[in-house]
Amino acid sequence: MPQLPAPDYPDDVRARLEADAREIIARYPDSRSALLPLLHLVQSQEGHVTRTGQRFCAEVLGLTTAEVNAVATFYSMYRRKPSGDYQVGVCTNTLCAVMGGDAIFEALQDHLGVGNGETTGDGKVTLEHIECNAACDFAPVVMVNWEFFDNQTVDSAKRLVDDLRNGADVEPTRGARLCTFKDTARILAGFPDEREGAVEAGGSAGHASLVGLRLAKGESGPARVVHPRGGEAPRERTSEDRTPPEQPPAGHQSSHDAPQDTAASDPNHPAGPVAEEGE
Repeated sequence: MPQLPAPDYPDDVRARLEADAREIIARYPDSRSALLPLLHLVQSQEGHVTRTGQRFCAEVLGLTTAEVNAVATFYSMYRRKPSGDYQVGVCTNTLCAVMGGDAIFEALQDHLGVGNGETTGDGKVTLEHIECNAACDFAPVVMVNWEFFDNQTVDSAKRLVDDLRNGADVEPTRGARLCTFKDTARILAGFPDEREGAVEAGGSAGHASLVGLRLAKGESGPARVVHPRGGEAPRERTSEDRTPPEQPPAGHQSSHDAPQDTAASDPNHPAGPVAEEGE
């Protein structure tokens, strides 16, 4: 059976969304360019992009619902089914995974009783694994509604989701205080962030990132000779040093050590795969 046309929003909701849509569309020389923020706008209404939301976007932009659906289903930032108040994303890209991100994600699935992209029964938390958050110097990183929670462990991540479900006051490591996913979607639609101090509370780069920036600007300090672990302490390099430092011997510790005892790269604590492909 073909689907019936999506129902419309109630009159008061539609009037409010139309006023917001006019403000968004006015920012662009071509109204079609407003589709991405409009999808965030309708997502802020119901917590995901519904067929009603897609119909609304199509009508105000003069597009077909098929054109809107093609965009809404292409980007992972648009939810296609009901989501929780808090989107908890665990970075499972290479560095975070090695530092314990895979173990955190597996533990949270067990702790919450949900799989990837699923929401707890109370509607509070949606868990997902996500790709790099550009915060590798704080790995492993968990994000809640795109706010940073750095240097996480299995235990701290469990406490975090428990606090979110219990309504406790949770403060990100960096950035603005938390708001709900619907509020985040409205901000992404381009409307002012009304949280007190939110604009001034932008997350700052970490030490490792800033060192890389200084090196890129040519602001490096004196070179240092770094010896293998257990050797003599690093010393300042002088003009008498004409040859590079000796290379670490085969099997040097840095070829397999890892800071988390759950990392698959540590032969003393093999973890193996923690999730099936696609989970």
